[in-house]
Amino acid sequence: MPPGTDPARRAVVTGLGAVTPIGNDATTFWESLLAGRSGAGPITSFDPTGFDVRIAAEVKDFDPTTAMDRKMARRMSRFIHFGMAAAVEAVDHAGLDFSDWSPDQRDRAAVVLNTGGGGMEQVIEGTATLAAKGPGQVSPFAIPALSGSMAAAQVSMRYAITGPVITQVAACASSVIAFQDALRLIRSGECDVVIAGGSEAALLPIAFAALGNMGALSKRNDDPTHASRPFDRDRDGFVFGEGAACVVIESVAHALDRGAGDRIQAEVIGAALTADAFHISAPEPTGRGAAMAMTRAMRDAGVGPGDVDYVVAHGTSTPLNDITETRAIKSAFGDRAARVPISSPKSMIGHLLGAAAAASGLTAIGAIREGWIPPTANLENPDLPECNLDYVPLVKRKARVDTAMINGFGFGGQNAVAIFRRFEG
Repeated sequence: MPPGTDPARRAVVTGLGAVTPIGNDATTFWESLLAGRSGAGPITSFDPTGFDVRIAAEVKDFDPTTAMDRKMARRMSRFIHFGMAAAVEAVDHAGLDFSDWSPDQRDRAAVVLNTGGGGMEQVIEGTATLAAKGPGQVSPFAIPALSGSMAAAQVSMRYAITGPVITQVAACASSVIAFQDALRLIRSGECDVVIAGGSEAALLPIAFAALGNMGALSKRNDDPTHASRPFDRDRDGFVFGEGAACVVIESVAHALDRGAGDRIQAEVIGAALTADAFHISAPEPTGRGAAMAMTRAMRDAGVGPGDVDYVVAHGTSTPLNDITETRAIKSAFGDRAARVPISSPKSMIGHLLGAAAAASGLTAIGAIREGWIPPTANLENPDLPECNLDYVPLVKRKARVDTAMINGFGFGGQNAVAIFRRFEG
């Protein structure tokens, strides 16, 4: 905590929610992570015949009417469905009831729900309708459904939250920034409660075609559950995924005043954001910007490398990212790098882009709360000598985790890091 910060403004997590390829609630997500269960499989959302990549990590058996009525669900995009469901679960888990809040209380609540792409399917569907049927048949709800800010706006309307409603688009770093913004809103005293996270639903033919042509996606079509292989010498790209994760973050004073001390899962203690200023998709080879983000996040949290017990890696399973992230961890952690456990949930859930780091946040909180570090699945042959750290291969590990770091690195060189800690009153 930075010097001079009011202890009552510590930011604590009181609620969790998730919609992922390995579980449509936070508990199932966590249990599946520990089991090393993969959510990857053949694409079912469209016919991938003729595509080089025909696998993805899709959300399964999801019913949007668990979070909204059927009429609203028909008018909204899939990323809004996911974001709403994760937010509703997080609010319920936190035991928050906004129904009797005064206008002043609602003014001191916020929503920060980020995304990488928003409702891109609406552009594709709307364009097809326009071409086939003319302008009079294009849905009037297309713009609200495609807007990246609309998931956050819908959550604010669900709970009549009238404080800041924020959406930031920063590719795969997006939902780390949600944690950073929530921390700043709580620390500054502007807000008492923030619903924070990320949502993404971009499994569209054009995205697969473009990313496949870029060489970013795994082409292990005949073995999808083993396709995402972070830090493994046989990795050949990431598995495209979808989903959402949200948390409720409150000032500790607010949580305790409403009798929610037993709901506190962890504390958000620091975050930082930097840029590579290097390339539209490739990480800067030395990892300098990523390392600087880790170092600044630790400084913001008031901890050092020796205090971090677990790193939830960005760990995409692409040749460049895994080597660069390893270099960055070595730079930021020094001698501690060889001893800190690291793992990548993307080995099981694929890459959720703008929602990836929100899922990493739930992973870090789970490790702190439960004393288990999820594995890096499919890591059978480390890519030595470049990837030679402790990536917790194949099976979960029992460990006391007091402080955990999450990394999120996005296209365009956006590097974001957040740090969580066990809460002690």
